Amino acid sequence: MARELTRKVYCLTKKNGFEKDYGLKRQIQEAAGSAMHNIAEGFDSETNAEFVRFLRYAKRSCTEVQSELYVALDEEYLSEAEFQDVYEQARRTRAAVRGFINYLRRSKRVS
Repeated sequence: MARELTRKVYCLTKKNGFEKDYGLKRQIQEAAGSAMHNIAEGFDSETNAEFVRFLRYAKRSCTEVQSELYVALDEEYLSEAEFQDVYEQARRTRAAVRGFINYLRRSKRVS
């Protein structure tokens, strides 16, 4: 899911206007990539507690993508439909990560 979020963000940032707003483009791409990369990095951790820590970073990155989507919408870099599609992808990804965190916390006592 995080990989799909990243793919969608990169697709959006190739559009006219968005592609020239280098600051926003970089920020939203890094946030989307961070969600994906933190899941991968956490997967390679030694403990559930450490994995949960990285998953929390990934969850926050999804929220950051959503925030940056509002800026892109306000700047008219994307349509309402594009906004809704990627915003929903970020929401679903964040929810899945949150569910996985809850699973890991229940499976072994992790704070």
